[in-house]
Amino acid sequence: MLAAAVKDGPRDGYPLVTTAKRYWLPELEIHASDPEALTLILLHPTSFHKETWEPSLERLLKCSAQPGSRVKIREAWALDCPNHGEAGHLNEPVLNLPEFRNNFSCEKYARAAHRFLSDGPYHEAGVDFRQRNLVGIGHSLGANAMLILQHLEPRVPFKSLVIVEPLISPAGPHHLNKLRSVLVKGAHERRDVWPDRAMAMIALKKRERTQKWDPRITELFVKYAIVPHPGSYEKETPYLGVTLACTRDQEAAMYRDADGPTKPVQDLKKVCTAIPVHMILGTVHDFMPARVHEAILDPRYGGIYATVRKMAGVGHLIPQEAPDELGVAMYDALASTSTMEFKPKL
Repeated sequence: MLAAAVKDGPRDGYPLVTTAKRYWLPELEIHASDPEALTLILLHPTSFHKETWEPSLERLLKCSAQPGSRVKIREAWALDCPNHGEAGHLNEPVLNLPEFRNNFSCEKYARAAHRFLSDGPYHEAGVDFRQRNLVGIGHSLGANAMLILQHLEPRVPFKSLVIVEPLISPAGPHHLNKLRSVLVKGAHERRDVWPDRAMAMIALKKRERTQKWDPRITELFVKYAIVPHPGSYEKETPYLGVTLACTRDQEAAMYRDADGPTKPVQDLKKVCTAIPVHMILGTVHDFMPARVHEAILDPRYGGIYATVRKMAGVGHLIPQEAPDELGVAMYDALASTSTMEFKPKL
């Protein structure tokens, strides 16, 4: 799989940098001028980074490149949340300003993505995404942001969505209060400084949570979610090693986002009436309570989906724990859309 990095901003009064990567396979270049071919837009979860999609995305693209495939994909774009990954490192000075310190949210991620997609012809990539056949894919925080993105103005039109384990609670925010407390506590208490990346890798492999990750995900995390410590640049201070690109305070702020679990619910209901929405959930309730999943799948609370896939033996972190299986599930969702006659519900 080939990749090219792109940066946008800061400009026009917007102080943050948005970082993205374009992914494609040589076999897919035959679709470069096909107006029906899909351009995928991927948003990642809290505490991760755009590259966390790479193993799943590679499997999806390879499935689409097989002879007889019903899915034509032109390319894919993964975007960093501005306080995560490469973007978080570049934006570190701005993120410490009162406007952004400790109050980042799903909606701010959605607005950064909206800006990138709306202003495409003017930034480094030079792509007019508004003229593309877009499919949105998001996991957890990224799923919430993708849902909010659907109704930001001016509208960026999407053909369909693949929503993976959204961090929403259609039956009321109180169902996620316990999880929110656990995540905020974990964010503040997690280790965030290591002497170097090699030591960070050793430490990550010892954690119970990260032991379940696919080895490729752990390697990508150490490469892209860990950056030189800001203090390392000061000549007067000793070398401080490496730290998290998304700081503990920024991560906790995302979990404390008061509207995060509820605002995207209305966006989900609306978008399900307009385009096909595919829902992918894990069957292991390690983070998300079973009653929350039940509400997501209940038409009274969530939406009516084009397809629902329940992935056995995996919990909330599907892209991290079962990336290849997720790639196949996403391909299946897109393949079903290609043969589906969807009528918007007025």
